[in-house]
Amino acid sequence: MNTIGNIFSLTTFGESHGEAIGGVIDGMPAGIEVDMAFIQNELNRRRPGQSSITTSRQEADQVEFLSGVFEGKTTGCPIGFIVRNTNQHSQDYENMRQLYRPSHADYTYTQKYGCRDHRGGGRSSARITISRVVAGALAKLTLRQLGIHIQAYTSQVGAIKLEHNYQQYDLSLTESNSVRCPDPVRAEEMIHLIEQVKAEGDTIGGVITCVIKGCPVGLGEPEFGKLHAALGAAMLSINAVKGFEYGEGFDGVAARGSEQNDIFINRQGDITTQTNHSGGIQGGISNGQDIYFRVAFKPVATLLREQDTVDINGQATKLTAKGRHDPCVLPRAVPVVEAMAAMTILDYYLLNKTTKIDC
Repeated sequence: MNTIGNIFSLTTFGESHGEAIGGVIDGMPAGIEVDMAFIQNELNRRRPGQSSITTSRQEADQVEFLSGVFEGKTTGCPIGFIVRNTNQHSQDYENMRQLYRPSHADYTYTQKYGCRDHRGGGRSSARITISRVVAGALAKLTLRQLGIHIQAYTSQVGAIKLEHNYQQYDLSLTESNSVRCPDPVRAEEMIHLIEQVKAEGDTIGGVITCVIKGCPVGLGEPEFGKLHAALGAAMLSINAVKGFEYGEGFDGVAARGSEQNDIFINRQGDITTQTNHSGGIQGGISNGQDIYFRVAFKPVATLLREQDTVDINGQATKLTAKGRHDPCVLPRAVPVVEAMAAMTILDYYLLNKTTKIDC
């Protein structure tokens, strides 16, 4: 299961400390201009070493397209690409070769496959999300032509969270600070908390909110291909994600139906709704309203402090991690959330084009 998507699909390959991370994108529409500056900027938003609250690993993360692009445009053929690893410190993980790191995939990978790459987690490393960002950037370039815009932002770090919904903030301010929060005051508080946690050798989690504007009516299938289910599956495939909710989500369960129902109205000849508690999706199908959802990320599992664990023989031991690690994954996960949303929406847009008939 290294492939996601029905028509627009991505197959990824590579390990954290291998030669390169890469992928093959299939189903990309032909004739889309490949804006290399835009794609590189998306990778820069995800790359390590971009601020004091991220890992200090230094990688250029420059993508090399191997196929599917000719004279600056997509050809409709499979797009192969790689991003080379250039700053691995594999020796930092030597003391983890015989140990199982708490809350990591070490134990489960070993039990499933009989072996594992202990260098930075190998295939289970969040560095693998590079491939998603490349594919997501190409999906964004396509969606841009359809008038569909995707914006994610950090809405909570630890107990510090934004008090209002996305409509109350200027989302253009998201990239104005290192934590990627559109509220400058809360952003400073979040940054201070992450710096404090980092100084203690600990980590902290939080929530990323994502908004999709301009999505047409009709994306999604009525039973097992519901749009919110596809978005949820995409988000839950991201490293460290522990929860997904869309629309009012869990906050809506305390309300009554008379408070939650989105009443239909006729606005200048167009049928729409007065409110959007449904989060832009009803019956598993987009209704033309903004789609908004939240993704919960756990604290990063690698702590730069001593932890109890066992070795591969089951003997109790101590682990003190070395290397370069994020104290909070959220700032670098914002573009990953956007990428997964873009791939999902484009895939379902293309799928809808193949199934819709006049009736």
